[in-house]
Amino acid sequence: MSAVAVSSGFTAESFDAFIAVRNEPVWLKAIRRAAWKQFLELPLPSRREEEWMRTDIRLFKLDKFAPAGQPQTVDSAAAPAPLLTAGVDLGGSMTVVNGAVRDASLIDEFKQKGVLFGSLDALVAEHGEKLQPYFERKLVNSSADKFAALHAACWTGGTLLYVPRGVALEKPLHNIAALVGANAAGGVNPVDFSKILVILEDGAQATLLSETAGDNAPSLHCGSIELFVGPNARLRYVNLQHWGSGTWHFAHQKASVDRSGSLQWTIGALGSRLAKVNQHVALAGEYAEAQVNGVMFTEGRQHLSYHTLQHHEQPHCTSDLLYKGALQDDSRLVWRGMIRVDKDAQKTNAYQRDDNLMLSDGSRADSIPGLEIEADDVRCTHGATAGRVDESQIFYARSRGLTRKEAIRMIVAGFFQQVFDRIEMESVREALGLAIGRRIREYS
Repeated sequence: MSAVAVSSGFTAESFDAFIAVRNEPVWLKAIRRAAWKQFLELPLPSRREEEWMRTDIRLFKLDKFAPAGQPQTVDSAAAPAPLLTAGVDLGGSMTVVNGAVRDASLIDEFKQKGVLFGSLDALVAEHGEKLQPYFERKLVNSSADKFAALHAACWTGGTLLYVPRGVALEKPLHNIAALVGANAAGGVNPVDFSKILVILEDGAQATLLSETAGDNAPSLHCGSIELFVGPNARLRYVNLQHWGSGTWHFAHQKASVDRSGSLQWTIGALGSRLAKVNQHVALAGEYAEAQVNGVMFTEGRQHLSYHTLQHHEQPHCTSDLLYKGALQDDSRLVWRGMIRVDKDAQKTNAYQRDDNLMLSDGSRADSIPGLEIEADDVRCTHGATAGRVDESQIFYARSRGLTRKEAIRMIVAGFFQQVFDRIEMESVREALGLAIGRRIREYS
């Protein structure tokens, strides 16, 4: 089916053209239209706001982009090769290019157990009644900012993983979203508005490997991740952000972990021109557990800003967040973390830490940990560090025959090892280590 050309920018005409080609339930189109109204009413964030004061988006021009319209055909050779799946026996996979689902597969064994995996666009049309309650719960609040509203109104190329009650998936699933070249729809820059929706019912277990990739052409990602971890369910989720250097990356990501549920959420943040990401975890049921691991590496003039929230809503819950970042050239990392403990969330055990390693004089890291505690029987700790490579360590390594670059690479690998040790999948550890190692340059 041919693509529908849309006018430049997110206008009433481009949104109407976008909605017109969507094969979706009436209730979902109503959600989109409500979010579009919010988008029109909300201003672009500015540095006058506390959350955005360290992130300057004045060079970002929203009118250079537009809704994807009817998904276009993309040459299969355009999609970059995935990094996370080397040697992994997958139970299913999915590819999205420029906001269009190119292919999706799921093994028969999982299909027979009632698992749904693939294009959210297609599956919501087929299983709307099953998915409607999760859309209406809105883990990601569409009124959070203009980007959240825009995504809720215009998402495409979404990925759904739904695992029924008591089903354990022994093989991991994988999806990749890519932004490449010029968009065929109307000649505007490529966009990715992919939405990842994961639903694990009571006692279900699954592993999802999710990654992004792209070339260095100007592009926009405005996305969301919503993870519903049911009672006694176990989810292992890996999210590798590897957009090209021309991509503006805005995302809201939230998980809700129910009673005795468990979530291990690993992020790798390596790409994009500028990234502003909100990553929230809600411990929504008693005895829920969440471990959040973050590996970040910046270069050039990259600016990555990640805001995390560990929200303890119920008693006897545990959360553990560890972020580590390394910076070179004139890049900048911003991390702002918050542990929030509600009044009824007694017996909370929460920890957060952010460490940064500066590899150049021009790099800068801002770490702002925080606590908001209303309960009186809790254990909450936090910390943040920033420092440079120890020249004595480099000297020691060089005295054993290593070059300066090899020495720095070894020191950086050791810096990240604490996070790598928390990652259970060898393919993920190796992919992150190799991706970081290729970027390290020598400094005198």
